Amino acid sequence: MKTLVALTMTAILSLPMTAFAAGSGVPAATNPNKDCKAGEVFDTKTKTCIASQSGSLLDEDRLNAARYLAYAGDYEAASEALAALNMPGTADALTLRGFVARKLGDFDTGMTYYTAALEQDPNHWQARSYMGQGFVEAGNSDAARAQLTLIRTTGGRGTWAEVSLCQAIARGAGYSY
Repeated sequence: MKTLVALTMTAILSLPMTAFAAGSGVPAATNPNKDCKAGEVFDTKTKTCIASQSGSLLDEDRLNAARYLAYAGDYEAASEALAALNMPGTADALTLRGFVARKLGDFDTGMTYYTAALEQDPNHWQARSYMGQGFVEAGNSDAARAQLTLIRTTGGRGTWAEVSLCQAIARGAGYSY
């Protein structure tokens, strides 16, 4: 049994991890936000970088920029893009707010955001994965494994959310971009 578990973990950890920002569908290396100046977001309508506060931006563009910035480690700029959302209470927005809060060292606020996202969408695998990674970082591997089980039992087997949480549990540290 232990051999089977070890082989399964080895196989999962060997899966190729792409450079995609989780949930965005845009490879981090080719994300158009990488060419924007501080305080700007790539506008998919005009194909230019514009102020993140601009009323013409779609929330999807702001979320994409916030993801890119957060994964690049610029949590303050990610927070600015998130603060400009027209609909800040969506499960995706709450999940990303939780990620940023956690990475800024505010574990409790991060968990509050993840919980709110999961109240809206109990099958939000990214929220579960980030919550689980937070539990790993806090030393609560049992709670992290519970999130992994919920990802798997709700159809998330083989997703980035499952693989990255599995890796975090195996390493004892959250996923780094």
